[in-house]
Amino acid sequence: MEKRRHRKIRTGTVVSDRMEKTISVAIVRSYQHPLYKKVVRATKKILAHDEQNNCKVGDVVQVIESRPISKRKRWRVQSVISAAQTAD
Repeated sequence: MEKRRHRKIRTGTVVSDRMEKTISVAIVRSYQHPLYKKVVRATKKILAHDEQNNCKVGDVVQVIESRPISKRKRWRVQSVISAAQTAD
């Protein structure tokens, strides 16, 4: 039997949940600028498949790389790490 290839796993914050079964996740990474040596923060937004529609804006989620689900969706929600703080 063939072994599955290594799949990328990223952690990010949900910034939009307006779509049906889809969320937008902002992934922030920090790196050092090669010339100026300053730490730079880069943000990338990706679309992830959320089958149960249980993710809300502000949740911290873990997404895993998957087969193409639609034109721009290449990630699935693996787990919700922490839920957003709701104001009562």
